[in-house]
Amino acid sequence: MPEEFLARSFRRIVVKLGTGILTDAEGGVDRARISSICREVDDARKAGVDVCVVSSGAVGLGMKHLGFSRRPTDLPTLQSCAAVGQSILTQTWQECMDPFGHKVAQILLTREDLRGRRRHVAVKDTMERLFALGVVPIVNENDCLSTEEIRFGDNDVLSALVSSLIKADLLFILSTAPGLLNLDTGELQPVIRSITPEIEAMARGTNSPTAVGGMVTKIRAARIANRSGCGVIIGSGTNPKLLRRFSGTDVSGTLFLPGEETLTSRKRWLAFFDRPTGWIQIDAGATEAVCEKGTSLLASGVTSCGGKFEEGSVIEIRDEDDHTFAHGVIAYSPEELNQVSGRRSEELRELLPDRKQYEVVHRNELVLLDEVPHFQSESESETEST
Repeated sequence: MPEEFLARSFRRIVVKLGTGILTDAEGGVDRARISSICREVDDARKAGVDVCVVSSGAVGLGMKHLGFSRRPTDLPTLQSCAAVGQSILTQTWQECMDPFGHKVAQILLTREDLRGRRRHVAVKDTMERLFALGVVPIVNENDCLSTEEIRFGDNDVLSALVSSLIKADLLFILSTAPGLLNLDTGELQPVIRSITPEIEAMARGTNSPTAVGGMVTKIRAARIANRSGCGVIIGSGTNPKLLRRFSGTDVSGTLFLPGEETLTSRKRWLAFFDRPTGWIQIDAGATEAVCEKGTSLLASGVTSCGGKFEEGSVIEIRDEDDHTFAHGVIAYSPEELNQVSGRRSEELRELLPDRKQYEVVHRNELVLLDEVPHFQSESESETEST
């Protein structure tokens, strides 16, 4: 399976580079490393592969330029470091691409840019046109403006969202880590076919003064990319031939294989891009019907709701144990939902005869997340009883 996947002809790849790869020991720009990466990008472009670079480093470079030795903790100073460092970062990428004749485009994103469908599509269309023009997009979080992303965001997850957005075939998440290690044995895990709780337990955070995240966010990113049909390689960015690994001839690091079933564009947006601010809780019967039988969510199964939402909002769907297992577009306002919760469809037709949709969340507007409740099938019950 790994060999079959890596033997594919990849059309588009995303390369995410951590701060530790792009900066030297003093915190300045490592131009030699960036030039080496640009050479690899050039090789990929000559092979007909579109390349998008997700580049960390703005905050770290700003810290260096402004004289900070440790990552500031107050938001205005972090934003100032990002604002100063971003211009240095983009200029360096263009200067290092110049010998190869490639133009770069700076794209600064926040979650809000990918959350709304209109802006989401606009970003996607811009990226597609840049590829058509032969331009290499350099993507980063817009840390100088976004309060939420600079506190909790990370470019690992951003790179996975970008990979999903542009339908990339392979995502490289490159940092100083060689890949996913078994913390008990120290052994590198070469191939991951499924991200299980045991795999997640191998992750840990980072102690870097300039970085955020760590292996925890890299595995989270791999989960998002894999469900979008994109393979992921987590490895060291110090390999001078790092992008040649997509040819399947020199794979190092950890390869996360995508699943056979991938989400449609609409359901990828529901699952990953929008951040719900409201939620509904449903009973066990409704949870089983949605998860096991693939039904729409009916009002009869709704037990409570909360947060902020309106008709047409993306909301979290929670089970009786308060576990969020799905996202969906809700067809009712909170006031309407409180009126219809627990009622059967026949009652709703009498109560609200003019409505076009009686389902609370239609199946076409609902996506199951990775960890869904497991319900015992009749065959499993029979096996256990015998």
